[in-house]
Amino acid sequence: MSRNAFLFPGQGSQAVGMGKSFHDRSDLARKIFAQADEILGYRISKLCLEGPEEDLRLTQNTQPALLLVSHIAFTLFGQEPLIAAGHSLGEYSALVAAGALRFEDAVLLVHKRGRYMQEAVPVGQGGMAAVLGMSYEDLSQALARVRSGVVQIANWNSQEQLVIAGHKDAVEEALKIAKPPRSMMLPVSAPFHSALMKDAEERLAVDLDRTEFKDLKFPIVTNVEAKIIRKGEEACDSLKRQVSRPVLWYKSMEILSQEHIDTFVELGSGKVLTGLLKRIGRGWSQPFTVWNVEDAESLEKAKSSIV
Repeated sequence: MSRNAFLFPGQGSQAVGMGKSFHDRSDLARKIFAQADEILGYRISKLCLEGPEEDLRLTQNTQPALLLVSHIAFTLFGQEPLIAAGHSLGEYSALVAAGALRFEDAVLLVHKRGRYMQEAVPVGQGGMAAVLGMSYEDLSQALARVRSGVVQIANWNSQEQLVIAGHKDAVEEALKIAKPPRSMMLPVSAPFHSALMKDAEERLAVDLDRTEFKDLKFPIVTNVEAKIIRKGEEACDSLKRQVSRPVLWYKSMEILSQEHIDTFVELGSGKVLTGLLKRIGRGWSQPFTVWNVEDAESLEKAKSSIV
C-alpha cells in the first residue's frame, strides 16, 4: 500500500485551456465550473478554457482559476491522501480538499487575495527574480548587503532554486551583489511573499477571520513554517501569515520525506511541483514516484496505477 501525498500548484502553473478535458468529459466538472462562475459573478470558466491569456494572468483571476482546476482534479480523483501541501495559493486548494475550508469560501478569498496583493504596491515599484545555482545561506548573506530598499527571499523552492522579491531597485541590486550562476527577473506585477505585502496581509486577515475553518480530515504542511497542522485555527493563522512571508517549499518537501511518503500526486494545472520534487528528492534514501493529474488522461492513468 503506497503512502500518498497530494500537492496543489500555485501561481505560475496557469495556462489557457487548463481543465478543458475535465470540462468536456465530466458533468461534475462542468457543474463545478458553473458554480465558480456564479460565486464570482463572472465567467472564470471561460478564462480557464479559452483565455485570453493576458486576462488569465491577472492575479485576481489567476488565483481562483488555479484553485478551481485543482478542486476539480481532486474531486474527480476521488481519493484522500495521508497528507498534503500547496504552494502559496495552492495551500487554499489543499485546505479545501482536507475539508477545512468550503470551496465557495475559498474561491472568493483567493479572488480577494489576488486583488489585495496587486493593490499593495504600485505597479512598477516592486519586482521578483528567480535565483538559480545558489544556496539559501549564500543568498541570504548577499541580501543583507542591499541598501536600495526592501528585498528578501520569497520562495525557497529547492536546494538551489530561490526567488527574491521586494522593491524593484533592491531586487536588481541584490542580483549584482549575489552574482548567482543564473538569474532572471520574473514577469509579475507585484513582489509577492515579501514585507511589501503587509497591507494585503492585513486586509485579507479581516476576511479570513469572518470565514469558518474546520479541523482537517487529513493534515497539511504549511508554507509559512513547513509545519504539519491538523486544526482549523492553525489553517486560518497560516493563511494570514503566508502573504508577506516566504514559501518554504523545499523544507515542506523534506517534511514529507520524513513522513516516509513514497507517492506524490500533483493535482491541477501543470507539472511545476513534481518537477521541483524530482530535484529536491535526488538525495533522499527512499525512492518515490510522482504523478500529475491535470487532464482526463492523466487522471485515469494515476487512478489505475496508485493503490
